[in-house]
Amino acid sequence: MQKDLLEEIYQAHHQKGNRYGYLFCHGERTPYLKEWIGTGKKILDLGCRDGMLTRGFCEGNQVVGVDIDQKALDIAQRNLSIETMWIDLNAEWPFEPESFDVIIACEIVEHIFLVRPFLQNIQKSLKPGGLFIGSVPNAFRMRNRFKFLFGNEFETDPTHVRMFSSQKLETTLAEFFIDIQIVPIRGRVFPFVPVSSYLPQHLSRLFAKDLLWQSVKK
Repeated sequence: MQKDLLEEIYQAHHQKGNRYGYLFCHGERTPYLKEWIGTGKKILDLGCRDGMLTRGFCEGNQVVGVDIDQKALDIAQRNLSIETMWIDLNAEWPFEPESFDVIIACEIVEHIFLVRPFLQNIQKSLKPGGLFIGSVPNAFRMRNRFKFLFGNEFETDPTHVRMFSSQKLETTLAEFFIDIQIVPIRGRVFPFVPVSSYLPQHLSRLFAKDLLWQSVKK
């Protein structure tokens, strides 16, 4: 697909869904990112959009933000003064080997057609011991299973091309990364029992809305 046509699709998607100025999961990933990353790092933020999540970890770090939506990149550059690059991650990878301390791909991998080459590129561009951090929607959480059981669509985002469970995510990452830690984010087990670190891990992974991870380059 032509790059400018793909950009039109995503800009329309972002505009229709009010995704400019929107932070998925209401910022619950931000404290983890700040703790895992720290400061003094060179970071590649894949799919940064307008920088709503990026603002949580950019201070004290050198960040390169990447997205297919140039309007979103303009907002990120204006608000955060970070370097930005207009890139189609399904077709381009202009980054040198071992050039980043941290690479972030939050809510991106589910948009990638060929995941293995994508992860291989990330691994190559990380410095030895570098961190790969990201998140994906928990496609097989209990709420979605009930929707499927009753014959209803549970994947409503037309830009998603693949789905992950926590097990599938861990297996996919393990080919290129070690020390994988998956953190279930948001969602409720019961109306008054939110997903949290106090619940058993298998229960949280079953009900969580999102799956956040950190991992280390092999």
